[in-house]
Amino acid sequence: MRGAMSNHSRQAVSGMGAVLGTVTSSGVKLDDFKHEVQDYLVAEFPGTLTLPEREVVGAISGIGDVANGGTTSVGRFLLQESEVEEAHWSLGKGLKPGDRVLAMRVNSGNDIVVLCKVVSANA
Repeated sequence: MRGAMSNHSRQAVSGMGAVLGTVTSSGVKLDDFKHEVQDYLVAEFPGTLTLPEREVVGAISGIGDVANGGTTSVGRFLLQESEVEEAHWSLGKGLKPGDRVLAMRVNSGNDIVVLCKVVSANA
């Protein structure tokens, strides 16, 4: 009886939970599943992005430089803290074949959602 219950419980939770995988050119290959999954979902995080005050250095084009007659100069810009509403962080656009990812099985294991790219802590 105990063995049957253990086997039934193992079957019930198999196909559930998080698993590591690798992005391929046409899908994602999970470490614990022998076939590539081509129809998968990717997490996207909508919301408001808050950018802190920061200083950046960049080129300024289209401004005449009287001394040299040029039209490009280098300048420093102080950008105030700002919010960007309706910003989206699209993980899927940044994934490339060979990237290692963390995926979650949902809908009784019928769907795969790629949550994030994973990298070595020592990299």
